[in-house]
Amino acid sequence: MSIAVITGATSGMGRALAKIIDRENQATTAFWLIGRREDQLRALKQELIKPARCFVMDLGEGEALIALQRELETADLKIGFLVNAAGFGMIGSIAELSAEVQMAMIDVNVRALTAITRLCLPYLSTGAHVVQFASAAAFLPQPNFAVYAASKSYVLSFSQALNAELPDASVTAVCPGPVRTAFFKTAEKVHRRAAFKNRFMADPEKVAAKAYRDAMAGRAVSVYGTAMKLLRLVAKLLPMRLLVWVQSPGKR
Repeated sequence: MSIAVITGATSGMGRALAKIIDRENQATTAFWLIGRREDQLRALKQELIKPARCFVMDLGEGEALIALQRELETADLKIGFLVNAAGFGMIGSIAELSAEVQMAMIDVNVRALTAITRLCLPYLSTGAHVVQFASAAAFLPQPNFAVYAASKSYVLSFSQALNAELPDASVTAVCPGPVRTAFFKTAEKVHRRAAFKNRFMADPEKVAAKAYRDAMAGRAVSVYGTAMKLLRLVAKLLPMRLLVWVQSPGKR
C-alpha cells in the first residue's frame, strides 16, 4: 500500500496537489490528509477517487506530532508521496508582530515540517517523492515579512540538503510567488501586501501542477512563473544588502 501523506490539506496548495496526485499518480492507493478543519478535510475526501483518512491536527502543537508518530508505527504502509504544505505567514515588522505569532510561524513552518519529514523517512518507498512548500520569499530577506521569509529559506536549504542525503527518494522544494489562496486572509491581519504583488498572483492549480511535474522529474527546486525565476536569478547575482535596501524605503 503506497499512500500520499499531505499536510495543509484543508485548502490552498495542499488541497490542489492532493487532487492532482489522486488523478495522475496510479502508484498512490490512498491518502492521509492532515489539517485543522475537519469539515474541509471531509469535503476533500469526498472529492478524491481514492480512499483517504482524515487527521484533524494543529501541527503547531507537539501532541499532534506524537499522535502522527503513533499512527505511522501501527500502520502497515509505505509512503510514496509526502507533501508538507502546512504553513502560514503574517505581514508586519518584527516589532509590530507579537512574539507568540512569530514563534507560531517557526513552529509550523520549520519545526513541524522538520519533525514530520523525519517521522516519515523510515516509511518512504523506493522512488518516493517528498514535496516541501517553501516560497519565493526564501530567495532573499524581506523586511516586514522577516520571520516568514527566514522560515522559508530554512525549508529551501533543508530540502536541498535532504535531497542530497536520500539515495532512493527525491525531495523538491516548491518556491512560488504569491498564490491566490486563503493564505493572505491570515497574512494581512496587520498589514496588507504590497500592491505590486497582485500582478504576480498565481493560480494554485497551475502552481501545484508544475510542482507535481517537477517532483516526478526529481528536480530539487520548483519555481513557477518567469517573474519568480527572474527573482531567484537576481537574488543570486546582486548583493544581498542592495536587495534588502530596495525593499526598505525607511532606510533611504
